[in-house]
Formats: sequence, structure tokens, C-alpha cells
Amino acid sequence: MNSNPLEEFFLHRIFMWHLLGYGLPVTEAVVSFWIIGTVALLGALHIRVRAAVIPGRFQALVEMLYESMAKVVDENIGVENRKKYLPWILSIFLLVFLGNFLGLVPHMFTVTSELVVTGILAVAVYLASLVIGFAKHGIKFLGVLVPEGVPAWMLPLIIPIEIISQLARPLSLAVRLFANMTAGHTILFVLFTLTGTLAVYLKWLPFSISVVLYLLEVLVAFIQAYIFAILSAVYIGQAVKLNH
Repeated sequence: MNSNPLEEFFLHRIFMWHLLGYGLPVTEAVVSFWIIGTVALLGALHIRVRAAVIPGRFQALVEMLYESMAKVVDENIGVENRKKYLPWILSIFLLVFLGNFLGLVPHMFTVTSELVVTGILAVAVYLASLVIGFAKHGIKFLGVLVPEGVPAWMLPLIIPIEIISQLARPLSLAVRLFANMTAGHTILFVLFTLTGTLAVYLKWLPFSISVVLYLLEVLVAFIQAYIFAILSAVYIGQAVKLNH
């Protein structure tokens, strides 16, 4: 096992895909996205087939998740907008959660530990909120830069601050997910590495602690995906409702 706890976060090329005379490197992150897409598709097909026969536990779990995301949309974007935006928020949650969880599988890569991945997701969500805001409100959408009740003489000071605040949104969204996934997986890596050595002296204690932390990391993977989905809904909801 490699002694570098950050080794698992380094991208490695698996093979070169030659297409139309060009060589496209296929990295662990690309393969991880393929696996995530396949798992999501097979899960949807499983639910569709099983629902036609008899409801199962997996379907019940998915329905609970659906209702949870529907509640997030209802509270932040509006019940009247559920049909339009629920697929977006649910897809964002599944993508982030599966990306988080896949990294907990041995020899799999954690795509959400790559800042470029979380950055692209965060920027995409933020740009979507801007497009929605301008499409719905036109030039009036710039009103988000002017807090209600602020005197006119303070606007030259407030507007730059609001612009910085807006630009910080995708940054904070990306870094939060990236930092949590990187830190959690690094701690697990170190503990599992030490388990073999410490087990000689402390028997099963190091392994038991590692298992507990592993289960906590699964919970963190869910919570981080849930937070990412909620903040995405908040940003879109603010664009739809034109508020701060």
C-alpha cells in the first residue's frame, strides 16, 4: 500500500481512447463518471420494472429520497415550480452522492475530491441561476445587487460588496464539498494504514475505530450531497423569486 495518504487523489491514466485520429486519455475520474451514470440508469430501470410487479425496499428508499428532494424544492423554489426544477435538484443530489460514495469503495476514485469537478458543478449551478433570473425578470434581476432598504448614498459601497458575495457563491459551494471529501478520505486512508501495525498491540480496536469512521464517512457523503442540493435549490429559488 502506498504510504502517501494523498496518493488516492492523484489522477492516473487508465488507457488511451483513439477517436477520429485523436488520442483521448481516459482517467480514473472519467471511469468513475461512467460507473455513476451506469448505476443511476440501472437503478431507474430496476425501479421501473419492479414497480410494475411489486414494490420493493429499494423503491421505497428511492421514494423517500424523492419526497425529501421535493420538500427541498417546495421550500426553496416553490410548490408551483416542483415539476420544473425537481429533476434538476434530484439529479444534482444523485451525482454528488454517488461521486462521494464511490470513493469509499476500495480501489475506486473519489471524483468529488477533485476541485475542478466540484468547481464545474458549482459554476454550472450558479450560471443556471443567473440564466433563470434574467430569463424570468430581465434587467430587473440586477436588483439582487441592491438590498432592500439601503439608502441611495450607500449603493456605491454596497453594490461591489454584493458582487463579491455573488461571485463567492460557486467558490464556497465547490470548496466545501472538495475539502470535506478530501479530508474524510485522507483520515480513513491513514487509519486503515495504521490498522495493520496497531492491531499487533491493540488487537481489534484500530479496526473497530476504522469501521465506525467508515460508516460516518458514508453519512458525511450523504449529508454533503444533501447540502449541495439544498444550496443549489436556494440559489435557483432566489433567482426565481428575485430575493436575497
